[in-house]
Amino acid sequence: MLKNDARLSHLRSWLTRDLGWRIGQITVASADASFRRYFRVSRGDVDPAAWAPRADTLILMDAPPGKEDVGPYLKVTALLEQAGAHVPHVHAFDAKRGFIAMEDLGNTQYLTLLRSGRGVDNLYGEALTTLANIQVRGLRAAASLEPYDRAPLERELNLMPEWFLGKHLRLDLTPEERAILTVTNEFLINEALLQPQVFVHRDFHSRNLMVLPSGGPGVIDFQDALRGPIGYDLVSLLKDCYISWSRERVERWVRGYRRVLGNLGANIGDSEYQFMRWFDVIGVQRHIKVLGIFCRLWYRDGKIGYLDDLPLVLSYVLDACQRYPELVEFGRWLEWRVSTQLPLANAREKEAPQRRKTRVTRKARPKSRPKSRPKTRTRKKTPKKVKAKAKVRAKVRAKVRKVVRKARRVLKAKARKVGKRVGKKVARRNTKARRTARPRLKRRHK
Repeated sequence: MLKNDARLSHLRSWLTRDLGWRIGQITVASADASFRRYFRVSRGDVDPAAWAPRADTLILMDAPPGKEDVGPYLKVTALLEQAGAHVPHVHAFDAKRGFIAMEDLGNTQYLTLLRSGRGVDNLYGEALTTLANIQVRGLRAAASLEPYDRAPLERELNLMPEWFLGKHLRLDLTPEERAILTVTNEFLINEALLQPQVFVHRDFHSRNLMVLPSGGPGVIDFQDALRGPIGYDLVSLLKDCYISWSRERVERWVRGYRRVLGNLGANIGDSEYQFMRWFDVIGVQRHIKVLGIFCRLWYRDGKIGYLDDLPLVLSYVLDACQRYPELVEFGRWLEWRVSTQLPLANAREKEAPQRRKTRVTRKARPKSRPKSRPKTRTRKKTPKKVKAKAKVRAKVRAKVRKVVRKARRVLKAKARKVGKRVGKKVARRNTKARRTARPRLKRRHK
């Protein structure tokens, strides 16, 4: 595969001709959820003088122009290094061709050690320390990032109805169900905008944290960083889409992190309850987005492995919805309409590639079959049997229509109640927030 890879040939030429480096073997390091690819190049028996400083291996990023832009990666790398995070140091880059040669942080992800169960508290302690540095020491740096405001939040929330509900579960949503989604999305966006705004990595989880021999995590995949809610990266880490922990343990970590931020002078809210609410509610927004992204990775990019993580992500949403009155009805709707369909949809899609393979092999078989194979006779169905089957089908359809009508009536009634109830609560909450915000502004001017 690598021999006929045109991009890799250009990458090798850049290293040897343009940079003048002598390189050893190039192997595939990893590929992420985008068009970027990563290769590991070893020094081998090459003289260190003809190699990048203090490194036996390097990681090469291939980001095809037109599909990926290395500019944000280079910018955020510099900002995170200033904040004290250990990110891959960039040795050389060619922004036009989409090539970067950077420090190799190894290939041991946090997820590998966390699944073994060894040193879990120590690993999370180091990760939370790094996150605190990013959010507090990186506060000035966050000012140069794009805001995680209404437009990106709304765009991310719309991924779920398109890819998860429509494409994966094949649900045809009624106007009432779309109203429930609209009201819930509005609530989640307003809550996100009310949180203190900090440097947000956006994917601060166990697959993007590398275990380093020197201690502390190496941080990767940060090029999409924005300035946004304080609870976002915390929920990415502690409500990880690839591994889960008990609620009691998660709450203990959240309380400890809040104390650390408070000691560093950060805005941690008026109470532990408020900070935990920030954490849970922004988690609903993130996990709704992830449901859509994981399905898109399969249907658009052919990466089926992410479907296995959908049940855990949905369970996070259902759990958080039970804890806050504004989300209870949305959670009930998900449980009734969505959660029962997910196992069936996953099973169907996992069988689909197998069905495609069998179709291909069946088409190829007739060439090898003998020409003199006798034709099999098919029995003709009598008119009576055809009529009987048609009657049965008609009865089944009538029953299905009856059940669907009844379900729609019930759902319409529930949706109206939910829309009125949640709409009033959101309006009251927004009014209260405005009233409390005005006196504060006046006091500051005085």
